[in-house]
Amino acid sequence: MSPACNFCRAPLTEVFADLGMSPLSNAFLRADQLSQPEAFYPLTAYVCTQCWLVQVPQVQTPEQIFTDYAYFSSYSESWLAHAREYCRMMQERLRLDTGSRVIEIASNDGYLLQYFAEAGIPVLGIEPAANVAEAARVKGIETRTQFFGAAMASELPKADLLLGNNVLAHVPDINDFVAGLRIALAPRGTITMEFPHLMRLMEGNQFDTIYHEHFSYFSLLAVQAIFEKHGLTVVDVDELPTHGGSLRIYAQHQGGRASRPPGEAGGRDARPPLLARERAYGLDGVAAYRAFAERVAETKRALLAFLNTAKREGKRVAGYGAPAKGNTLLNYCGIGRDLIDYTVDRSPHKQGLFLPGTHIPIYPPEKIAETRPDYVLILPWNLREEIAAQMAHIREWGGKFVVPIPRVEVLD
Repeated sequence: MSPACNFCRAPLTEVFADLGMSPLSNAFLRADQLSQPEAFYPLTAYVCTQCWLVQVPQVQTPEQIFTDYAYFSSYSESWLAHAREYCRMMQERLRLDTGSRVIEIASNDGYLLQYFAEAGIPVLGIEPAANVAEAARVKGIETRTQFFGAAMASELPKADLLLGNNVLAHVPDINDFVAGLRIALAPRGTITMEFPHLMRLMEGNQFDTIYHEHFSYFSLLAVQAIFEKHGLTVVDVDELPTHGGSLRIYAQHQGGRASRPPGEAGGRDARPPLLARERAYGLDGVAAYRAFAERVAETKRALLAFLNTAKREGKRVAGYGAPAKGNTLLNYCGIGRDLIDYTVDRSPHKQGLFLPGTHIPIYPPEKIAETRPDYVLILPWNLREEIAAQMAHIREWGGKFVVPIPRVEVLD
């Protein structure tokens, strides 16, 4: 029996990408767990041929995935800069002040709300991962440890700005979540949601961003339909470079006054040209989705060929980063400690653990200077410039960076 679309409930019969069997991408292991059975699940993304939502069927509950979470946003300098600039921009556009209220869903460790709070604007974070929420409270950010949905939204104060960065994809019940957005939004309020853009995922061969914790992959075509169903209108969109190419949508109540009308700040409504590009790319037909699978397989072949050649030549290879996308890549390609000695990560919450499935150990970044590998594979390739700058000293011993997406590339 075919699974049903998470939005429109149509049967899902069209496979977008089959990445085999994989563990949960953030299910890092302690040393004492390495000899224990490890759960693997099918990692297959489908596209709904009725509403064009790309999705991965749920294999675990949100509570199992997100209650204790290993990702802390504050360890990326470029992401903090992105959050700081967003806060400055929204204060100006919406004229936010001490009488306004900003609510962030999936507020993580307070990485973004801290900048609104510094400006004296009342903030509230919603973060289901207890360990991450506590880090936000330490910063003085009021945070509720709950999953957001329609029921919880009815308990919240109304938000003048209701935002979520990289949360929409993590929602197993998209209808309940967007219904909650409408409930929590003040009558003249604004919603912004940022999420990786499906078209950029396909153009950039970013298949590693598919994992079980990401239930949905959005085009503007699909997300507009979802919001419209729940009484919300997408009034504008920004294209962003983050996460390999993202969208930031602006939404309001249907029939309400646009708090950021199309064309504000000297621009024009960016939705029509983007929708036209999505249709020209084929996002409203099955052919484009079917063509994606072969590009995925070729990337696997090329990366394995590079690593096998390097090891035969006696080269030492280490990884940089322990992101969820890296775990999708390594498990799909079957890459373990036979090809990569270890990886490093700036987050102390990951150091001393092991990657799920592959059991590659995670060390602090200083490990690279100690062992002097010939190649450093950048797993969070969307941060390649930031990482290459931080680790530029590898060139002292002739080390080189390698990025796997969209194709295997050795950086000079």
